[in-house]
Amino acid sequence: MLTIKNYSKAYGDGKKAVDNISLTVESGDIFGFIGHNGAGKSSTIRAVVGVMDFSEGEITIDGHSVKSEPLACKEVTAYIPDNPDLYENLTGIQYLNFVADAFHISAKDREERMKDYANRLEITDALGDLISSYSHGMKQKVALIGALIHKPKLLVLDEPFVGLDPKAAFTLKEIMKELCEEGSAVFFSTHVLDVAEKLCNKIAIIKQGKLVASGAIEELTKDKSLEEVFLEVVSHE
Repeated sequence: MLTIKNYSKAYGDGKKAVDNISLTVESGDIFGFIGHNGAGKSSTIRAVVGVMDFSEGEITIDGHSVKSEPLACKEVTAYIPDNPDLYENLTGIQYLNFVADAFHISAKDREERMKDYANRLEITDALGDLISSYSHGMKQKVALIGALIHKPKLLVLDEPFVGLDPKAAFTLKEIMKELCEEGSAVFFSTHVLDVAEKLCNKIAIIKQGKLVASGAIEELTKDKSLEEVFLEVVSHE
């Protein structure tokens, strides 16, 4: 579903924020992308979803090149950044209809999906209010519904649990599992190692732009916790 091959990203000073990383996310995977602040997680995620250009390497989504077939990639992808910017002068329902229009979702399908996700995330009563009146957590919930409304094949999330209350975080985990059971894939960054350990079947650990560990979580952890593995590989020079 997602292939990153020899991807690198350098900024103005020539220093590489991401240095020659490769990984593969398959249908059904919940893939956790782990690293310290500044390790290169967000730079990689932004390149995957097509909001940041890159010159080194190749990224494909569902067999389509992010560089040469951006529209085909975006049609099957959903992305939620760590701090989603929504249209503040729209109500929640107006925003969701706008997203549904962009993806050509039928009236019947959008109504069913909005109702289901809004009820589960306990935001139904607020959908008629302006987004400018929402808390950070409410904006996260509306962004999540918007991301899910077209049933994406690839869901990409940057620190998705920040700002969510415990019940909403639990609901999001359940939704991620359901998507993957239906054949989609989830690729997300997180600092919450115990969540990654319980939720993911695969992980990759990035340190100073380089991939230092990647694979099935059982193979990487064995008789250790993910936290122990993470601390070992990031402290090893």
